[in-house]
Amino acid sequence: MDKWKTLKSEYIHKSPFGNIRKDKCKLPNGIVIDDYYVNEYSDWVNAVVITKEKQIVLVEQYRYAGKDFFLEVPAGKREGNETHEEGLIREVKEETGFISLRKPIFLGEFMVNPATQNNKVITYLMLDAFKEFEQDLDDTEEINVKLVDFEEMGNLIRTNQINTQLFTANAYFMAKVFLTENLLKI
Repeated sequence: MDKWKTLKSEYIHKSPFGNIRKDKCKLPNGIVIDDYYVNEYSDWVNAVVITKEKQIVLVEQYRYAGKDFFLEVPAGKREGNETHEEGLIREVKEETGFISLRKPIFLGEFMVNPATQNNKVITYLMLDAFKEFEQDLDDTEEINVKLVDFEEMGNLIRTNQINTQLFTANAYFMAKVFLTENLLKI
């Protein structure tokens, strides 16, 4: 297989939230797609945060495009020159008030939707978390913190009792595999 070739590229929309780019692409078989749209977004970090009491820290917030409230793992974009880890620690603290004295464990870095998006999600595991601060939310954020038994989380995802996004489910199952493979008891 060969990669596609970009023949032309132009921006349809640019904003601080993300950009929409229209490309003209030539496939290896010679077919040309005149209007291939790519959503350009910043990478983001997320974390499975597990308390000393073996609960996973989730955030519940309204998601406009989904027209509903969703439980998800804490996540967000890095700011300034932050490393992924620094951005993650800040986001978790701001959204939930939880911190950990243990260093976050890197679980993986994955494309969100490589068919139409250019961004990645970088996932970490935070163990022995505890609530130390009040939330420090942006003006556009309204977040409820929910604690769910870590072992029960998988059942809630599988039975759709937690109507979650793919990145939250993926983060949970990555953490579960990491903990099992490393024989860590939480």
